[in-house]
Amino acid sequence: MNRKTVSAMLVLLVVSSIALGGGGIFGADSGAGTAADPVVTKSYVDELFASLSIEPQSVIFEVVEVDAGTKLIGGAGAELILRGGKATAIDNGIDGLSDLTAGRDLKTGNAVSLNHLLLVPKEDGRGLYCETRSWVMVKGAYTLL
Repeated sequence: MNRKTVSAMLVLLVVSSIALGGGGIFGADSGAGTAADPVVTKSYVDELFASLSIEPQSVIFEVVEVDAGTKLIGGAGAELILRGGKATAIDNGIDGLSDLTAGRDLKTGNAVSLNHLLLVPKEDGRGLYCETRSWVMVKGAYTLL
């Protein structure tokens, strides 16, 4: 094929696609601002985030001083880090406290290592028994008993 034939075929292709409603090829029917991909405003996003209620205590760790002989029972999803003192795990009778640092399950009576991240998966009585005065970083809900 010569150059004139190729050029004529390309022009014919472009003209026919426009004539047959193929304007979408050039972005007329797609992209931001269409029903398929609506534009979202900053004020809409700000309002959406403002409507989400996030309690400050569930976002940051709180340092809790726990007296000897006291239980710290975590709520669902609570994270615990023993920073000082001696403590043992309290399980729910079936499953233990998740030691995410060591990758193991701590059953009642197992010693808790300092600086290990512990997770309380459900609100079912799992937590720590502090044998001595202890300092625990807690993220989430907890109860001292």
